[in-house]
Amino acid sequence: MIDVASWMMTVLSGDGCLYQQDVVDYLVKASNEQHLKENADGNQVLSTKVINKFRVDSGENVVWVKPDKYWRYRVLEDEEGREARG
Repeated sequence: MIDVASWMMTVLSGDGCLYQQDVVDYLVKASNEQHLKENADGNQVLSTKVINKFRVDSGENVVWVKPDKYWRYRVLEDEEGREARG
């Protein structure tokens, strides 16, 4: 069995961003669908277990861009937004 979160970090490190759909597609093609679940809209998404492990592995350096459903490395503008809300 693959360590999905580690694979995700490897791809993110190489590409600078990682789309959830790319991870889903990879897992389906690799017959690792046990790491997926169906959301309320009937779409396959990453399981909570995988997402939680990825959050631990990526730490504070990675952010989720909800509208476009991808992860990327934190940038200065992200910090400015946190300070304004803080």
